[in-house]
Amino acid sequence: MRLATISNGQPDGCLVVVSRDARRCLPANGVADTLQRAIERWDSVEPALRQLADRLGQGDGVALDESRLLAPLPRAWQWLDGSAFPQHGELMQKAFNLPPIETDRPLMYQGLSDRFLSGTQDVPLPSEADGIDFEGEFGVITDAVPMGTSAQDALSHIKLILLINDWSLRAIAPIEMKTGFGWVQAKPACSVAPFAVTPDELGNAWQDGRVHLPLEVRVNDAWFGNPHGSEMAFGFHELVAHAARTRDLVAGTIIGSGTLSNADYATLGSCCISERRAIEMIEQGEAKTPFLSFGDRVSLVASGNDNSPFGNINQQIVAAKFQVATP
Repeated sequence: MRLATISNGQPDGCLVVVSRDARRCLPANGVADTLQRAIERWDSVEPALRQLADRLGQGDGVALDESRLLAPLPRAWQWLDGSAFPQHGELMQKAFNLPPIETDRPLMYQGLSDRFLSGTQDVPLPSEADGIDFEGEFGVITDAVPMGTSAQDALSHIKLILLINDWSLRAIAPIEMKTGFGWVQAKPACSVAPFAVTPDELGNAWQDGRVHLPLEVRVNDAWFGNPHGSEMAFGFHELVAHAARTRDLVAGTIIGSGTLSNADYATLGSCCISERRAIEMIEQGEAKTPFLSFGDRVSLVASGNDNSPFGNINQQIVAAKFQVATP
C-alpha cells in the first residue's frame, strides 16, 4: 500500500491512498484525515486504508496531481537518523586520519523534525560556503514503541518505509561536532520522496529489517552513485530498539538509515559528496569534487527506474531569502 499527503492549506495536509502506478488516488477522509492520525491508530485504520487500495487496484480513484504532494509526514514528533553503513564511516576515518568510534552500538542523532520538504520542493539554503551536500538514505515510520522493546519485537512496529534526502552543511558540521552537543545548523530540513509504503509493498526487497534496493543518485542529471540498501550493519528493527532503550517512541517517529554506502564503492559510487571527496583524498591525495552550488539539481530514485515504490526526489538548490525587520 502506498500513502501520500496532498496540500490542503493545513500544516499536515490531507492523507490519500495512491494506486501502484502512482496515477490515481482516493482520499482517506472518514478513515484518517492525516498520516499522523493514521499512524496513531494504525491497527484500527489499516484495514479501511487497504480497502481503498483495493478499490484503486480495480480502477477506482481520481487523477493524482503530483504537484500538490507534500512529504508523507510534513512534520513529525521525532526524527532520529542513524549511520548504519560502516563503509561510510571507515572511508571518512581513513581520509581524515580519525580514530575509529569504539562502540558496538548503532550511531544515531536527533534532528530537525518540525518540517520535511517535499520531493520536488526547492531547497532554500543560506550560503554556498556552508558546504552543501546531500545524503541519500531510507527511513521508516513507527507506531508507538514501548520503552525496552527488543529488536525482534521492534520489527512489528515498523509500519511505513520512506526515501529520504538528509541535507547536510559540511563546513558547519565539524564545528558543531567539536562542541559535543550535536548538530543544529549543519542539519537543515530533510526532503522526503512522495510515497510512504507498507513493508509488504516492497516484496522481497524488504528483508531482515533492510531495504534491498539500489538507490540511484544523479547531480545535474549526471550519475553519481547507486549503492544498495542491503549492507546496513544494523537493520531498522535494531535501530528502533536502540532508540527505545530508555524511552517510549511516539507514533510517527521517523528513523533513518544514514547515507547508503557499499564496500564496492569503486563500482557503485556514493550517496553523498563528502564520501566521494574522502575517496579522492585516499586515492588521489586531495578532494576534487565540489560541494553543491545554487541552481544545482539533485535527484534520487530507489530501484533505478521511474516506477520507484517511493516516487522520486528531484530538487533544485536555491538561495534563501532573508527578510530584515524594519524598525
